[in-house]
Amino acid sequence: MEARFRRAAAALAGLGLIGGGGARADERAGDRADLPARLADRDTADGRIEGDLGVVVGAGARFSERAPQGALEARLRYLETAGLFVTYEDGFGAAAAVPARVMATGLEVRPMFLGRWVTGTELGLRWADLTIDSLGLEVAAVFEQPPLGSFGSRTGLQVGLGLELPVLGRTNGPWIDVHGGVRWSDDVMRGGPIGGPSDRQVFLQVTVALHWLFATHTVDLNDEAP
Repeated sequence: MEARFRRAAAALAGLGLIGGGGARADERAGDRADLPARLADRDTADGRIEGDLGVVVGAGARFSERAPQGALEARLRYLETAGLFVTYEDGFGAAAAVPARVMATGLEVRPMFLGRWVTGTELGLRWADLTIDSLGLEVAAVFEQPPLGSFGSRTGLQVGLGLELPVLGRTNGPWIDVHGGVRWSDDVMRGGPIGGPSDRQVFLQVTVALHWLFATHTVDLNDEAP
């Protein structure tokens, strides 16, 4: 358990949430007695501190005011808190699928997990804690193929939210990932008119995804050899 607290302190420092300069991870962690007693009694992180690199791969569908489209997603996360993602959507030639194809790539931040775990405000209910801690904010660049254009000929900005539900109630395994938001084309962001879904679109993406955590020792680099 002591190693978990050292890793958590090092992770917070790496994310810029606490200071510490060049101090070692165990010095940043402080005295374990200062942490809530419930953290000492049970690992409410449910294994999420044991692995620092998270990988997500999923497939599903995207829904908007036009026809549904197939969707794929891939995500890399640091301590289930911040990371990179890419999604791909394809209308498979359907005339009502506008835009015809879309790729979005950007950043996501999930601020709930480390803050709730370190302060001892996890509920102790695995399903509920994993779901609450999955709430994330997303910002991405968008590359679209309009009906009469080539792929990537229209670009834009995407802002969204994500929430994920563990099918088996554990970190590793299948999840139902739900991500939604709004997209704007570059033309609209420069003050141009809204001509259709390629200019502004509200969307909801639902995928069945596999989540894995790997220990790369990025967090406890000063404590353990990789």
